[in-house]
Amino acid sequence: MRGGLVTVGTVAALLAAMGLTVLGLGAADNAVASFDASSWLWSTTRSELARVNGVTARVDTRMEVPGGRRHQMQVTQTDRLLILRDLKTGQVSSLDLATLQITATTPTAPGLGVSVALHEDAAFVVDAVQGIVRQLDPRALTPVGEPVRYPPGITGGAFDGAGKLWIGVPSEGTVSAVTAAELPETPGDAPPAGLSPKRVETYDVAEPAHELVVSTLDEGVAVLDRTSTSLVTVVGGRTTRAELTMTAPGYLPPRTSGQQVPVTVPGERSVHVVRDSREVKRFTVPGDGVRLSPAVAWAGRFYCADETTGTVYAFDAEGQLVQTVKGSGRPGPVELEVRENHLFINPPDSSTAQVVDDQNRVREVNKYANDVLGGDPPPVAPPPPPPKKPKVGKPGAPKSVTAAAGDASARVSWQAAASNGAEITRYVVEGAGQTRQVGANQRSLEVTGLTNGETYTFSVRAVNAKGEGPARRSNPVVPTAEVPDPPASVTAEARPDGTVRVSWTEADGQGNKIAKYAVTATSAGASAPAGESAKTELVVPAGQLEYGTQYAFTVTAVSEKGAGSKASPVSNTVVPFTVPKAPGELRASTVADQPGTVAVQWSPAVDNGRPVTKYVVEAAGKSVEVTDVRATVGGLGNGQNVTVKVKAVNEAGAGPEASTTARTVAEPRITVTGSSADATSVTVTFTVDAGGGRTTCTAATGGKTASGSCSSLRVTGLTPGTAYTVTLTASNAAGKGTASRAQTTDPVYGIATCKNGPDGDQRTYCDKDVPGRNGNEIFEVTRQDNDRQAGWVPDGRRLRTYCKAKGEDVDAWIYNNNKKSTWWIQVEYKGKTYIPWAWLNLEGGDDLDVLPTC
Repeated sequence: MRGGLVTVGTVAALLAAMGLTVLGLGAADNAVASFDASSWLWSTTRSELARVNGVTARVDTRMEVPGGRRHQMQVTQTDRLLILRDLKTGQVSSLDLATLQITATTPTAPGLGVSVALHEDAAFVVDAVQGIVRQLDPRALTPVGEPVRYPPGITGGAFDGAGKLWIGVPSEGTVSAVTAAELPETPGDAPPAGLSPKRVETYDVAEPAHELVVSTLDEGVAVLDRTSTSLVTVVGGRTTRAELTMTAPGYLPPRTSGQQVPVTVPGERSVHVVRDSREVKRFTVPGDGVRLSPAVAWAGRFYCADETTGTVYAFDAEGQLVQTVKGSGRPGPVELEVRENHLFINPPDSSTAQVVDDQNRVREVNKYANDVLGGDPPPVAPPPPPPKKPKVGKPGAPKSVTAAAGDASARVSWQAAASNGAEITRYVVEGAGQTRQVGANQRSLEVTGLTNGETYTFSVRAVNAKGEGPARRSNPVVPTAEVPDPPASVTAEARPDGTVRVSWTEADGQGNKIAKYAVTATSAGASAPAGESAKTELVVPAGQLEYGTQYAFTVTAVSEKGAGSKASPVSNTVVPFTVPKAPGELRASTVADQPGTVAVQWSPAVDNGRPVTKYVVEAAGKSVEVTDVRATVGGLGNGQNVTVKVKAVNEAGAGPEASTTARTVAEPRITVTGSSADATSVTVTFTVDAGGGRTTCTAATGGKTASGSCSSLRVTGLTPGTAYTVTLTASNAAGKGTASRAQTTDPVYGIATCKNGPDGDQRTYCDKDVPGRNGNEIFEVTRQDNDRQAGWVPDGRRLRTYCKAKGEDVDAWIYNNNKKSTWWIQVEYKGKTYIPWAWLNLEGGDDLDVLPTC
């Protein structure tokens, strides 16, 4: 049975290198490699990994990463290795699953643009921005040999089933395979001389500057050419092309299992299935919006996640919807990965995941299983309202279309066109008798084969699902052999205000004056102009580049004659950043059991390229700092309406604040609505304004107290026929509220009782008062004293009573059911006098306890 703890001494110190903490672990058989159909799943909210057994659909191990709360995490795993890359910090850490030991850590640039690939004992870090593919020894995360270098802006970087790492090169229109070098015997040692990873195969799959998406196969690779809307597969050294009909960009999963390749087109909410160089099926995904993750083929079905609702739709081979896996109902990423003969469905922001076996049976997994750690998952905020659908039309004209002449060539670049509600699929460049198509994220083109001395102009237009937009023409250029040299080096610096400063060395104009420099920004699989400058630096405005994404830059020098140089060497990689956005879904509420305190909760702020280090919460001059997304603020006074402000802080500083209002708990207020009484109790009804607190209530009078309900209270043990003032008190964390009510208890009456007997003098005994003893005699004292007799009353006389007192023993014999007692009752008869209880039957059951003692 799973649920014990691994020996802390053997693991804790090793986990400290990464900050990992084992939260729960099975018996010794759990600390072994993941040969039991397991997969490690990331939970953003809890900052932890959960190992899910695909056979049992249960979590058997949970591991906390304290520094990773609400960070995106890339999880790459094999049977024996687990490598994590924190997108916020860039740190890469290797965990040996056989021992649960952290073997090594290494830094990379934070943000999107670097990925990790694993296959058996081969590990690679792919820097898509710089175009560097470097093999690492996964045991020590040290480099193995020399890296394989490509032009900047590559894409792909996953292994196929045969152990080849496939890389797409959009600038060349090629895809190539890389094989790993053998590892040294000792972790961290340098491999023998000459041993390095090698580029072993290269295939032409598209025209240069087309936009490419790569998915590896069981053997080989599939490459989606978004620009020409075609899918090329490379299997066994043979390439085949399938033409697709798509009106919006398509997407592929990083890895595709089986012979059918699903191409997901979120803009159409459709999936195109390709097999044997032709499109064999096309089906539509239910719902609205464009947040679909790439469909994954598994066990004869296709699974596609809608990230707006978290729902996963399953389609059979004919494209019929056969199953719907309900999600969280709120937006967020959904990861689909086929591993160990199971499909694992993991929403990182949710407490639950799903496992699908090879019979397509779906089982839910509680990633926060109580038998591993205990405790409930964090509360889930309600989903935001769906966004309004934008109006859709043809794209606008590209902006800033410029051309720079080279030697028998020209470089055309432009800024993005307005998409007008439909994602741009490609750009069309015309000029010099040529028409070229360029990927939507490849906004520059080198046109070759021109004649020096002739004048050329070029036009560029964008295309989306609605058709072609208007063209915009470039400046005229005259190719020449007199081109300047490029700058020798380029440096980039991301600055806290969101801008990026790109600087370079002055270029040699080769006899001509340098008129300007053109700067190009390159990210993973994309390249676009960043701007121009007459100086040796350019400040890219805040917001032009995507925060949190890696960029590198190249610079071309343009002479006064309009001749452009080759591109400079690529700069260092930077990640643009600025202050975080305002926190979302801010809510503040009264803390019922604490005076002067409000509770505040919000959804995480968009970090804008750097991790949020803290949140500052302010209310009525009080301030607290927290790292979580909830806080309490005290000392605000009771019954106060306060404005609560929350702002996020990262490396760049504090971002804009979100604000809302709340009220602290106030002293309760009581409103009396009525009262009633019987002989010995008073009941008061009332309402309480609790002031937002948890309120307790009491009622007190005559030395007696009652507590409980805050709507009605009954005080008992009171004296009949007595006027009382009942004080009501309601108490909460802020204090007390009181109110009072006057109420008189009901008096108690008794019936003087003497019934004549059946024989002789008995038959007249009760008729009248006679000398000596008789029934119903009343005295000034509690004994039958003739000198103190106050009078006599006939049978049936109703007397008001006051209290009871001990006195002479009196036996009423047969005249009142043999009633005999030493109790006397004080009654209203010629003042307050006494009658033996033996002769007085109290109304309401003759219960002597209703009367107090005199």
